[in-house]
Amino acid sequence: MRPFKTTYLSALTAFLVYGVSGQTAGDYGQCGGIGWTGATTCPANWTCSEINDYYSQCFPGTATTSTTTATTPTTVPSSTVGTGSTSASSTSTATTTASSGSATLAPGYSFVRAVEDPYFHQYLQSEVLNTPTTAVLGNYTNAAQFQVVNGQLIQNAAGTNLYATVDPPANSSVTMLGMTWSTTPDTLGTFVFSGDSLEWSSPTVPRPQTNAWLVCPSGTTLFIYINLGYYDYETPTGCSDETLNAYTGPTAVP
Repeated sequence: MRPFKTTYLSALTAFLVYGVSGQTAGDYGQCGGIGWTGATTCPANWTCSEINDYYSQCFPGTATTSTTTATTPTTVPSSTVGTGSTSASSTSTATTTASSGSATLAPGYSFVRAVEDPYFHQYLQSEVLNTPTTAVLGNYTNAAQFQVVNGQLIQNAAGTNLYATVDPPANSSVTMLGMTWSTTPDTLGTFVFSGDSLEWSSPTVPRPQTNAWLVCPSGTTLFIYINLGYYDYETPTGCSDETLNAYTGPTAVP
């Protein structure tokens, strides 16, 4: 008969190794990624889809990806950046290309860029330009343009509104939230420019520092996340802490 102590330690080790990974993530919850120690199994009829090396998420059914290219310009409301709310009073459906290679900033809009190393002056945009895809940072020549209207961060995607939507946390152990661009407004939280700093908060998601962001590269793509912790504290392996700031120069610059 095996000694009780040996049997107990073996059972404890098995629980520590398999217990967490055997749990089931919630709907749209994180289910994997470098450094992830939470649940790795999705609910029945849901699939764990890899977003990048650092983040996988549960989606209903079989995960598929698609892109939609905006072809019909629509009216985009103008606002005063920094207030977080305004009413539509003018339209802007197109921009011109400046000699720098970036688009000329439309009235009432701003570029949004990182201001800390190692991604200093990388600009917020869609992974596939002007489409409802994952939020990333990229080169200044592709910098998108934004305004905050009634708590929504809106990208002017070649004349079409794309809204920044934040993935809801699956549980209290989640430390960062993915962000994508969508044709429908976000319902989880509120964006605001505080001065020129882009912040996000939600009544249902505790967050001690509302201007804390993370950049987690996968290959050459710089994925942007909302950091649910403090800036520069317990940074996930492979990621960097960042703050995002509005820039209202006539064109995006390096």
